[in-house]
Amino acid sequence: MKSGLRFVDMAKEGPNWDGLLKWSIAHSDGTGTARKLSEDDRKWFMEAMQAQTIDVVKRMKEITLVMQTPDNILEEQGVTSTDLEGMLDELQDHVESIDMANDLHSIGGLTPLLNYLKNSHANIRAKAAEVVSTIVQNNPKSQQLVMDANGMEPLLSNFTSDDDVTSRTKALGAISSLIRHNKPGIEAFRLSNGYAALKDALSSESVRFQRKALNLIQYLLQENPSDCSVVTELGFPRILRHLAGSEDAEVREGALSGLHELAKVESSVVEKDDEKFKKVLEDRINDISMMSLEDLAAVREERQLVDSLWTAYYNEPSLLREKGLVVLPEDEDDAQKPPPDVASKVFKSPLRPPQRPPSSNDEKSKSDKKETPLLLGP
Repeated sequence: MKSGLRFVDMAKEGPNWDGLLKWSIAHSDGTGTARKLSEDDRKWFMEAMQAQTIDVVKRMKEITLVMQTPDNILEEQGVTSTDLEGMLDELQDHVESIDMANDLHSIGGLTPLLNYLKNSHANIRAKAAEVVSTIVQNNPKSQQLVMDANGMEPLLSNFTSDDDVTSRTKALGAISSLIRHNKPGIEAFRLSNGYAALKDALSSESVRFQRKALNLIQYLLQENPSDCSVVTELGFPRILRHLAGSEDAEVREGALSGLHELAKVESSVVEKDDEKFKKVLEDRINDISMMSLEDLAAVREERQLVDSLWTAYYNEPSLLREKGLVVLPEDEDDAQKPPPDVASKVFKSPLRPPQRPPSSNDEKSKSDKKETPLLLGP
């Protein structure tokens, strides 16, 4: 094995969780009361935990060093694109922590990662976009750092013109995470002709690509209802009406959701003379009408969307409403019920002694207490 691969092999070394677990069990007496640790034990534990934290940062620095190494040097060392993809997999695990995601920039790793979006290997471009998506998801600080580093530009380039559909899909996923709850990001996407690129994505043969595009379209229209006019002018309604008949449930529901958002704002999208779309809705109504209760529960959102769109297009309730299939009694019950208690059974402490069943003496004791008269006065 050549020396360059040591960067990849080191990923197999991880924290000694077994040792920490054994130590934790050895210092627990099962009563729920914290034991007072000796100074030596406390020092050992703090050093062990600090060592693991330092190892993660150190490992991220090593990965950064690899990403900064020119391709020809890596090739001479025998490092393949598969090795680099595995390295990015490891980096993604590390940056799932928001603190580590933000630290990637401070150790100089963000810019090399964004450069990997331009890598000659499609699998590296796709994996780099996936790591970026993890870094910026629900993380305003990293969103700003990526925007400041011009990370939107290579993501948009891959999304719109990459030859590999997986790379395009991953880039779209990263863009979606980057601009959510990020007004400057949304504005940059709009100014970069992002809606036109989403329209092209809807015409793709990749179902996964279509799903991500539909999800982002729905989010953008909810955040900016004024964009409905732009989307309508670009011809989205016709494409969405076509996708509403898709065999894929997520694509179908995403298309119906997009039409629903448009119909709330743009009355011009409602084409009552579109016989093809009317046939699509009629077919879905017939299919839903023949479903079992279990299947009906799985298409709850779709039932409501179909009924709403039928009402918007034809100004009358759909057959689903007449049959009572828009909102089932089970749906209302589920909305009122508290979530099921599954945690208490799964996470019940094994160290706590089980409660013994009540004995006859216990019952007698309770009975005696109930029969004890209440004495009043001296």
